[in-house]
Amino acid sequence: MNKPSSLRSALNSVPYLSENPDALHLFVDDGKVVSTGVPGLGWEYQYTLNMVVTDFSGDQNVLTAVVLQWLTENQPDALQNPELRERLFRFEVEILKNDLADISIYLALTERVLVTVRDGVATVEAVAEPDGPASHDEHWLAHHG
Repeated sequence: MNKPSSLRSALNSVPYLSENPDALHLFVDDGKVVSTGVPGLGWEYQYTLNMVVTDFSGDQNVLTAVVLQWLTENQPDALQNPELRERLFRFEVEILKNDLADISIYLALTERVLVTVRDGVATVEAVAEPDGPASHDEHWLAHHG
C-alpha cells in the first residue's frame, strides 16, 4: 500500500505537521483484499485510512484543504462519484482547549494491484489512479500553507 506514505508526504506542507512530525499518526483500518476479476491476477485493497493529528494548534481549514487536494490526485474516482464522495472523508475532533484539538480523519481508500506473468516470471505492480479532473493551479496549497 502506497497511499499512507504518500499522504504523509503531502501533509508536510501543513506548517504544524512539518514542525511536529510526531503529532501525525496513520492507521489502516477495516482492510480488505478484493479480487478485481481482471484478466490475469490482480486485486484491490479497500481500507479506511485513519489519520490522527494530536495537539493540533494550526488552521484546520488548511489541514482539510491539503487532504482534499491529495484526494483529487489519489482517489479521483471517489470524488467524481456522488455516492462514493459521501463516504470518502469523515472526521472527529476532540477539542482540548480553545486553540488545541486532537483530530481524526477517516478516508475510504482503494489501491489496485496487477500481477502479470511473462515467461514464468511474475511481476507485481501498483496501478496508477485513473486521471481525475485537471487542477487549475496544482501549487495553490504551497502558497496558502
